[in-house]
Amino acid sequence: MQDVDELTCLLDAWREDIDSVPFPTFAELLIPEQKRRSAPAVKTSASVQVTKTTGWRDR
Repeated sequence: MQDVDELTCLLDAWREDIDSVPFPTFAELLIPEQKRRSAPAVKTSASVQVTKTTGWRDR
């Protein structure tokens, strides 16, 4: 029973601490414009071969 009372006191103190700090408010949210980037050139090579009988097959 004493443990419950101590936990209740701790919970109440935590709530008071949380409530004592005002929640931040923003008058205007400014998000910087994102830079556009092109995708890098990708070089592909055939490392996998597809066959009609077996499906995917590694070389």
